[in-house]
Amino acid sequence: MKIKTILLALMLIAGIETMCAQGTAAATTPNESDKIVGIWETGTGKARVNIIKSGKFFYGRIVWLKEPLNEEGKPKVDKNNPDETKRAAPLLGMRMLAGFEFKGDNLWEDGTIYDPESGSTYQCKISLEDNNTMSIRGFIGISAFGRTDTWKRLQLKK
Repeated sequence: MKIKTILLALMLIAGIETMCAQGTAAATTPNESDKIVGIWETGTGKARVNIIKSGKFFYGRIVWLKEPLNEEGKPKVDKNNPDETKRAAPLLGMRMLAGFEFKGDNLWEDGTIYDPESGSTYQCKISLEDNNTMSIRGFIGISAFGRTDTWKRLQLKK
């Protein structure tokens, strides 16, 4: 009777250890929705955007500009913003992607993209083509009336 109890206890302990190890592995596996987190270069190469996750939403800020200074040698600002009070805001550090939610199948939707060159904000969806390529589609109303840009992930040197 004691041997059966000891064997049962050992089997129970082994099962618990296995479950704990599986739980730890699952906890350290990156969430599929986080695949877009990182620094991306826009299709024109004029800017780089850092995409982060906050809660269940994704946002992107401009972290690099090919030409960060204007003709006067001063940092470029959001001169085309329709809100006059925001026209002095620097482009570097500006949030241009906002409110994206992961929908599954490498798709993030329900967000917006701000275009500082036109001062316009568009509805937007992001689809990940592979780990280093994403398609960003800005549109008005329905996706068919829009434009797609392809962004490339930057591989940071260690």
